[in-house]
Amino acid sequence: MMASKHRATMLSKDNVAIEIQSLYAAYQRQPVLEDINLQFPAGKWTAIVGPNGAGKSTLFHVLTGSMKPLRGRVQAFGEPIASHRKAGHIAYMAQREAIEWDFPVSVWETVMGGRYGHMRDDPLWRRLLPSRWYDPRHGGAVREALRAVDMLELAERPIGALSGGQKKRVLLARTLAQQANILLLDEPLAGVDPPSERLILDVLAREREAGRTVIMVTHDMPGARRYVDHVVLINRFIRGVGTPDEMLNDAKLAELAVSSIEQSANDLRAAQASSFMAAKG
Repeated sequence: MMASKHRATMLSKDNVAIEIQSLYAAYQRQPVLEDINLQFPAGKWTAIVGPNGAGKSTLFHVLTGSMKPLRGRVQAFGEPIASHRKAGHIAYMAQREAIEWDFPVSVWETVMGGRYGHMRDDPLWRRLLPSRWYDPRHGGAVREALRAVDMLELAERPIGALSGGQKKRVLLARTLAQQANILLLDEPLAGVDPPSERLILDVLAREREAGRTVIMVTHDMPGARRYVDHVVLINRFIRGVGTPDEMLNDAKLAELAVSSIEQSANDLRAAQASSFMAAKG
């Protein structure tokens, strides 16, 4: 069966935070994303939903500039997205952060890492000083972010002494400290305890209410149904775009699961054909 492709209703340019046109991406010549045409509405909370290996994290890698697509165009607020990345308008919370949790560094210092991009505007001499001598605006942003995730009282605690849920909250605080217009979060609820999950969802709801664009990869269907405005179903292709009621019902999720099985079968047949031709050659 040929993969189905979804064409969403186009938003007006003023209402679009990120627009993706004819995007293709691959790892070692293996297609991961194909013919992606997508708009993320500004000031709204979008959930990206799909099976493992569907290309969700790859899409974020393209948006953050860590992966170059084979072809396609990505814009933010009508301009090349690279200009907004450079200006610090896009913050990213990865699924697995490259942090040495046993390293003797405090919660405060970890969240301060989210301010390094903003420090480019500070005098060089100030950037070379200990963190307590940084421009006060950086400390204010860190304090506000830690307060938002209920971790300010633990600011001096070593990160290695934190629970799994507390670590996620610290990573979210580091993202918030960047004070970006667009927040990209790759499975921020994975592996957290129920209190941390509720707190993270409430924090993101407040960010949305403040006018920020929140884009979140998630497998948490109950949370997505309750909180988000907009849902994208993806499995290599876009499989659906709409409201939570339209996209997260049993029928749509069953279609998504079937697409995953069909895609795996197609990939297997393609790999077998390639192996046969290689052996024949």
